[in-house]
Amino acid sequence: MATLVLAGCTQAQQRGFLPGPDDGQEVTNQTERITNLWVGSWAVLVLVGLIIWGLTIWCAVAYRRRRNDAGYPIQLRYHVPLELMFTLVPVVMVLTFFYFTQRDANEIEMHVAEPDYTVNVVGKQWSWDFNYVDDDVHEPAGVQSFATGEPGAAESLPTLWLPVDQTVEFQLDSRDVIHSFWVVDFLYKKDMMPGHTTTFQVTPTREGTYQGKCAELCGEYHSDMLFNVRVVSQEEFDAHMQDLRDQGYEGQLGVDLNRNEEEWSMRELHDEAGPRYTEGDDE
Repeated sequence: MATLVLAGCTQAQQRGFLPGPDDGQEVTNQTERITNLWVGSWAVLVLVGLIIWGLTIWCAVAYRRRRNDAGYPIQLRYHVPLELMFTLVPVVMVLTFFYFTQRDANEIEMHVAEPDYTVNVVGKQWSWDFNYVDDDVHEPAGVQSFATGEPGAAESLPTLWLPVDQTVEFQLDSRDVIHSFWVVDFLYKKDMMPGHTTTFQVTPTREGTYQGKCAELCGEYHSDMLFNVRVVSQEEFDAHMQDLRDQGYEGQLGVDLNRNEEEWSMRELHDEAGPRYTEGDDE
């Protein structure tokens, strides 16, 4: 059991039992809220669990059958106070959890009318395309490397740039199947469904590079569907936008190159992924 537990250890930064830096500076404007809800919920659940296990063990010991006991113990058909407690306490707990969850979910999912910046993320088997809507430029088309476990592969993954302390609206689309956009240290994920755009807004508050991945099983190479997020100063962000413009990456990468269409499955995958895909491949 210890081997199994220790096998899950990682060198990634942790804040308690959650991902993220543990230096008091939040990664986004929502990570503190999410952390408090998570930790508070588990603290209550652990306390309730200890009480229940304690009472269970006490009953098993105090009312165990003695050696000289004969027949059945006295049977109690009703005990109104106990039955009321068994009913009311769980109801109060559920309503309390519902209140705090709904309160925080409303804040996390809240949209301001005019965000500072808008990005469009397109998920595809098995990579990502990033569009910077306000600047009308895009990152080079994301290519899944099939080598994400090799040294240095993390630097070659698709990278999304975000300006720090700016409210960013994410518009999420999928070209083929259901994916899920997850920036681990943001403590938040959102599904991406074909034919439907999902959105959320967040304000990154800490500069740095963060890992992202698809959190919805989407096919054979789902585990390699990784990306990076770089949160930088406004000056660095503007310089990167200009660099993309200078390299000719203007316009937006849309969802029209559907992987199920012949143009996408035969031409795009063959050109981008290399010899792994051949003319006879359906996938």
